[in-house]
Amino acid sequence: MIQNYLQSVNKQFEYYKLLGEKTFDQLSEKELFWQINPDSNSVAIIVNHLSGNMKSRWTDFLTSDGEKEWRNRDSEFEDIINSKEKLIEKWDEGWDCLFQALDTINENNFNTIVYIRNQGHTIVEAINRQIAHYAYHIGQIVFAGKMIKGKNWKTLSIPKGKSTDFNKEKFTEEKRKAHFTDELLKDQNKTSRNKK
Repeated sequence: MIQNYLQSVNKQFEYYKLLGEKTFDQLSEKELFWQINPDSNSVAIIVNHLSGNMKSRWTDFLTSDGEKEWRNRDSEFEDIINSKEKLIEKWDEGWDCLFQALDTINENNFNTIVYIRNQGHTIVEAINRQIAHYAYHIGQIVFAGKMIKGKNWKTLSIPKGKSTDFNKEKFTEEKRKAHFTDELLKDQNKTSRNKK
């Protein structure tokens, strides 16, 4: 059960990471810094916040409070990132920290209580908290991308008007145990290999 949960959350995190990256791929460097108004966050600002949160929450995940003394959360909402290259670097740093931390969780330490701002969380609660938080912000990234690109946006899900076709194809396949991200992530891995 523990391994099943950890595999599932790994895939869920990979899915949200993929949605962000598929959005970045569609945006020019200038578009990554677009804001609908001065009080809103650009894609770059959201990435800076996510990276800061991930590094704080997942560094020494099992042994230290998730809100690190060295974190400066307020600065995460400033225009610190100034290029697409820097954005990708920050993004990767955060996700690398997360996935390395997940790899340390096993049956022997699964009952550890994890603290965030002195509030105790089970491993499941701490992980679920972060999945929800990242999904919230990555949804903002995708929505910003859709607003920027308009009719040129390439959908990241089932295209409008194609649900019936999509379902018809799915129901021609045999029933099997699978995670909904398996095909998406397999396609992404192929694309990544082809880019190298």
